Amino acid sequence: MSQENEHVKCLIIGSGPAGYTAAIYAARADLRPVLYTGIVPGGQLTQTTDVENFPGYPDGVQGQQMMEDFRKQAERFGTDIRFGYITSVDFSGDVHKVVVDGEKTVTAETVIIATGATAKWLGLESEQKYNGFGVSACAVCDGFFFRKQDVAIVGAGDTAAEEATYLAKLANKVHMLVRRDDFRASKAMQHRVLNTPNIEIHYSTEAKEIVGDGQNVTGVLVYNNQTLEEKLIPVTGFFVAIGHKPNTELFQDILDMDTNGYLITKSGSTRTNIDGVFACGDVQDHIYRQAVTAAGSGCMAALEAERYLAAKEHAIA
Repeated sequence: MSQENEHVKCLIIGSGPAGYTAAIYAARADLRPVLYTGIVPGGQLTQTTDVENFPGYPDGVQGQQMMEDFRKQAERFGTDIRFGYITSVDFSGDVHKVVVDGEKTVTAETVIIATGATAKWLGLESEQKYNGFGVSACAVCDGFFFRKQDVAIVGAGDTAAEEATYLAKLANKVHMLVRRDDFRASKAMQHRVLNTPNIEIHYSTEAKEIVGDGQNVTGVLVYNNQTLEEKLIPVTGFFVAIGHKPNTELFQDILDMDTNGYLITKSGSTRTNIDGVFACGDVQDHIYRQAVTAAGSGCMAALEAERYLAAKEHAIA
């Protein structure tokens, strides 16, 4: 049975670039934020090796190290960072309630949601084995490492088409694996892919196994689901572009979401449909999905939480 034994001004759920940045700003505004990390402290970036596109790291940085730097900075300003998982929420009253690890109830005047999103994977064992060593779910993040090399990308929607054309500018050749005999992408995106000379489309083709030398990817074993023929395509990079799943199950039927489960925020804001509840980072951004944009929206969420509390205190006074 949960016991209500703590009240905070600002509660942050999630610990990626958005959550930690929100914590830095909230702490500097003297909101004394409490941050619960979730199951994966640091979020998706901790699954990444080199990060070379975040400002302030001219020589690049390991994703795990960057999140450690964010955490230390948030703590330096007084953020109370705790390892824990929010198991339920109640946003029905003026004061918001959350239950941590099914046991402890915390009430909060403001809540900043930064639970992020999780890349959808194919489910291959070799996919996880080489994740960060040739396997990636973000062409914009990692395409640079495969300049003038041959790569493969899995997917048939607009995101896959966009990432394939992005990779084509860097790579020698892009093998696009499309499971069906046609694209799901919009006509405009299909046209762009079909008119990019170094993209080879493999229709009715699925990845059976990612092949490597024990350290890095060296190829992908594919099979044609029409003819059942198998073949090995030599590549050094393997990109998965079959979508992301926002971590929003906790907020079903409570916060407004789009058809894919991303939290909906007011235009130009991080405000949700419930006063005092804000959302930032990949949990509400299905367009950019970059560490720097997540951090920017984390800053916005903290500033809006601060203004919300100031307006509330002024109204009471």
